[in-house]
Amino acid sequence: MSIGRIVSIVCALGWMLTADPVLAQGTIKIGVTQPLTGAFAASGNYVAQGARMAEDDINKAGDVLGKKIELIVEDNKSNPTEAVATAEKLIQRDKVPVMMGAWSSTLTLAVMPKLMEYEVPMLVETSSSGKITTSGNPWIFRISPTSEMEAKAFTPLVRTLGIKKADLLYTNNDFGIGAAQEFATMLKASGVEVGARETMDPKAVDFSAQLAKIKASGGDTVFVTTAVEQITLILKQAKEQQLKARIITTGGSNAPDQLIEQAGDAANGSFHLVFFTPWFPDAVKNAELASKFVANWKARGHNVGGLTEGFRGYDGILTIVAAIKAAGKAEPAAIQKALWNVKVAGVGGDIAFIKQGPAGQESAQNVPSVYLIKIENGKIAKM
Repeated sequence: MSIGRIVSIVCALGWMLTADPVLAQGTIKIGVTQPLTGAFAASGNYVAQGARMAEDDINKAGDVLGKKIELIVEDNKSNPTEAVATAEKLIQRDKVPVMMGAWSSTLTLAVMPKLMEYEVPMLVETSSSGKITTSGNPWIFRISPTSEMEAKAFTPLVRTLGIKKADLLYTNNDFGIGAAQEFATMLKASGVEVGARETMDPKAVDFSAQLAKIKASGGDTVFVTTAVEQITLILKQAKEQQLKARIITTGGSNAPDQLIEQAGDAANGSFHLVFFTPWFPDAVKNAELASKFVANWKARGHNVGGLTEGFRGYDGILTIVAAIKAAGKAEPAAIQKALWNVKVAGVGGDIAFIKQGPAGQESAQNVPSVYLIKIENGKIAKM
């Protein structure tokens, strides 16, 4: 071996020994599966952007068990089969000890058997189907509200808004079906007549037939459950059909700022249930953190319409990292155990878990806040 070659090896070894010890020891990987393309792409990308912001903030603040965290973000393409494939890749190939995902209830439910098979915990940041936390999967930790929680929170507003007869328009998947069932039950219990119940394919763009039936029903309110892409089209088509009933969207994936921008005048007069109020950060419990998050989001040039989704990704990663620190090691079983006891001050409020599901196989559920806002004259108004 030449002297030059020996010198090169020695220099390389010296660099490795003097390099940042955190980098030398590798990173703590966190898997993220979101719909970055397909029907739910807008929302999935917003969640991923929020997660990346948390990754940056956490790494700038120091290390986690002597290492930096590294998000490995996979595109589940808004498809259940792809969602399962991303989970398999993250767990088997990337060896992540914990995951966050998968936005839609249908996507999350598809992934859940893999969590059981490999015994890896997943924090659920968005999905609202009750089945997620009642089916007996102890590896599930959800920070978003269930449809039942959302409907219950809305109950006092039934009288305030004077709702007498309501119709339902919802996407034909676990997200929409679950929300429709819970809101119909709540409305009936509140003395409201439930009229038309219309479904739509998650990829549909023409809702004229459903809206015509809803108009004929004669209700004063229509509850709409779907992603923001379809809500935009529904608002426009409802205006074209001169639908007089007030529109209230559920599920918190409505992006009111995006609706104002893309639906224009058709968005005026619509109501939206959200789980974070970026227009009024003082309305949430951790106002200072919320204000910083909103300012940072805008400084990065992210679409302001994504704030009502992006905070989910941010809070999800904060919660996972709190559990990793509490566990003292980046191992699935240890993280799962630690998640049960975390207390996190998040952008959307405080995060802690209660038990749901069959005894001995309970899933974890947070109890977040729910807010109703209205779009008036192209602006967001408090209710």
